[in-house]
Amino acid sequence: MRPVAGTGVVHSPVAPLFDEPRVSSVQISQLLAGHPVELLEARDGWWCVRGVDRYEGWMHRGFLHARDGGEGAPRARERLSLGCTVDRGGMRRALPLRALLEPDDRLVGGEIIDVAEQARLFPRDAAAITRSARRYFEGTSYLWGGVTPWGADCSGLVQSTFALHGVPLPRDAWQQASAGVPADVDPLTAREGDLLFFSDRVDRHITHVAIALGARAIVHLALGRGGYGIEHLDDATDPYVATLLERFACARRVL
Repeated sequence: MRPVAGTGVVHSPVAPLFDEPRVSSVQISQLLAGHPVELLEARDGWWCVRGVDRYEGWMHRGFLHARDGGEGAPRARERLSLGCTVDRGGMRRALPLRALLEPDDRLVGGEIIDVAEQARLFPRDAAAITRSARRYFEGTSYLWGGVTPWGADCSGLVQSTFALHGVPLPRDAWQQASAGVPADVDPLTAREGDLLFFSDRVDRHITHVAIALGARAIVHLALGRGGYGIEHLDDATDPYVATLLERFACARRVL
């Protein structure tokens, strides 16, 4: 594990996390406004950072407010965006789902909640979690490394939705496949809220994840659908579903 050089906080609505310290590198994830990071290494205007999910990547310093190494992580804000627009000093900006507002942000449109109310409004309940996945991510386009309804990948949808309900999960699908306990070996009998994992590789390394809705259905963000989709796994007429079932690897229960 890398030594920590300091702490910081994301100040942009969405800050891309790159595989290497250059803007032409691959985006591997995103961090959101108000979220704290550990600063691990500085290089030519870039920071290697670690988020609260322990995921590491490179972020340009323009997205961050850095703090001295001796200071603690910044204190969480009191208000959480569910998708909103705020006014800050006469300038408007949109904040995605799960971004944290600044104290002087004034709500212009959309929805926010007090962080103190999050556990009550978003319980650790399978039905509530699948409702959130459908409500907030419906219509989302597929974006590699994305974690918001503005664009996300399969594991970004899963991590963000479960985090909204106080269930922390790792960032990538292959990491999420180690969370919880084994679930049913038949994807058609998966319980609502189970995570279903798939692989399109010969070595069966996990490459895709979906959330079971119960009743033989799943919700996911898939490149093959261009983004958000609900699949009925018992639909024998859909070749995409048939391919998914061929690639099914395992299911995990995290609730």
